[in-house]
Amino acid sequence: MSKSHQLLAFFVTLIWGTNFVFIKYGLDELPPFLFAAIRFFLVAFPLVFFMKRPKAGWGLIAAYGLLIGFGQFGVLFYAMQNDISPGLASLVVQTQIFFSIIFAIFMFKETIKPAQWIALLISFSGIALIGSKVDDNTTLLGLVLVLIAAMSWAMGNMVIKKAGKVDIIAFLAYSSLFTVPVLFAMSLYFEGWTLMKSSIQSASMTSVYVVLWQTIGNTLIGYGIWNYLISRYNASVVTPWALLVPVSGMMASYLMLGEPMPIWKIIAALLILTGLALNIYMSVRTVRKARVSKVA
Repeated sequence: MSKSHQLLAFFVTLIWGTNFVFIKYGLDELPPFLFAAIRFFLVAFPLVFFMKRPKAGWGLIAAYGLLIGFGQFGVLFYAMQNDISPGLASLVVQTQIFFSIIFAIFMFKETIKPAQWIALLISFSGIALIGSKVDDNTTLLGLVLVLIAAMSWAMGNMVIKKAGKVDIIAFLAYSSLFTVPVLFAMSLYFEGWTLMKSSIQSASMTSVYVVLWQTIGNTLIGYGIWNYLISRYNASVVTPWALLVPVSGMMASYLMLGEPMPIWKIIAALLILTGLALNIYMSVRTVRKARVSKVA
């Protein structure tokens, strides 16, 4: 990855890490499936009226909408309501990196060097350390749901690679058309019309700001940049950057929500950063070798 693209990847991790705190703020006033439905409704409208459909099949567009909108965020929001803390959720969902690389190896015949496997193991040792410290605020259901969300995110990454170079913003907008009906149906079934109506009527400006940030900052900007990078580089090069998300997520939860920051969390963050640095070094070295061989 070029330095400018590395900066873009870093910027996305800051958006996504702090976003877990804002999700928690939103869930204080809105039920999870309704919250997610409103978010993706605003991603779709009014953009679909002004943008042409991306040059991708409807099957890929629908698959991405269902995987990211419902599989990732609908399930993640549901888990974060009562079953897992924002800081830990930001960590567990990064298992998508492992799923993404495995899917890419089998679906796109991508290769990963032994040193990159070592880098991932170092990073996941940090994840394992935090996972071993779960407390009363985290349930087994919460962990399982976030793992499902992570797998959905990874499958969404594969859809983007399959779609190739498309208008990313249009792709997000049109894919949301398939997300919204499912999320509204889930909200109606699990949360009920009475709760849906009362939640919207009693929502404060905090919820409005959070939903707008979810729509513009996290989805259109964050996923727009991320999908652009995924479409240009191997998944094994891009996805490890997401390991920075739990670092910023835990820091944001500590500063904004008062989540404890014991020494084991700091050690885990250092392990994650070490693995990421090694992976980035290997990817840069591979690119340099390829350029030298072409010149030769």
